[in-house]
Amino acid sequence: MVGGTFDPLHDGHKKLIERSFFIAGPGGHVIIGLSGDEFANRKLHPIRPYEVRKKELVDFLEESNFGSEWSIEMLSDRFGSSLDSDFDAIVVSEETFPTAIEINKLRREKGMKKVDIHQITCVLAEDGRWISSTRIWKGEIDSHGKVIG
Repeated sequence: MVGGTFDPLHDGHKKLIERSFFIAGPGGHVIIGLSGDEFANRKLHPIRPYEVRKKELVDFLEESNFGSEWSIEMLSDRFGSSLDSDFDAIVVSEETFPTAIEINKLRREKGMKKVDIHQITCVLAEDGRWISSTRIWKGEIDSHGKVIG
């Protein structure tokens, strides 16, 4: 399981998704949570509509041909179906690691098994700082981390 707003879909997001498919392996299934419009609009920068972000995500998944099944679910909060679903692993960035810890805590309180947490390191832009959607929207970098200007 992996989740995010993915707007715009950048190289850091792609690394997160690629790692999810690597962990799932052939014959595995990756659940991708995509923030719904209401939940996503808590961000400080503009967010494109859910359907636009979903199409970009689907295009990336289809082009990548990861060899495992996948599904996309709309997120209305930080947890999505992670507190009720039977799954084995969650893939997070350094930024979202605390949410994964909280998910396991809440799962244990409900009597559910904890899931493995796989944390990736954030992808750095050419200036040595994290690639982030906020930086892209501010016009500092492009979706590959190349400095603009």
